Amino acid sequence: QLQASGGGLVQPGGSLRLSCVGSGFTFGNYAIGWVRQAPGKEREGVSCLKHDGGTPWYSDSVKGRFTISRDNAKNTVYLQMNNLKPEDTGVYYCATDVRTYTACARADYGVWGQGTQVTVSS
Repeated sequence: QLQASGGGLVQPGGSLRLSCVGSGFTFGNYAIGWVRQAPGKEREGVSCLKHDGGTPWYSDSVKGRFTISRDNAKNTVYLQMNNLKPEDTGVYYCATDVRTYTACARADYGVWGQGTQVTVSS
């Protein structure tokens, strides 16, 4: 099970930090990432991190603004989102059970958490 939190309403240029806590599986054994879905659009892979950390993957649309990190001792993955833009608005999901960063980019995960709404608006 994955439980995401931290969404909300923020002005353009603002920041939010999303958190996702995993339970019921060995969190540290799996790559994990974030996917978002804007209204009327398909799900989009945002970022992904391997089970032991290392170099993350980011979509071009968030590179340089978002940072993914994980704390395996707390079974938690984070997404720090800075310099938010209106086009970042959407429901953000954490997900796991993914084998490659190519699959992350396709949002091809096996296990999904519930989403948290992020709205960027003035």
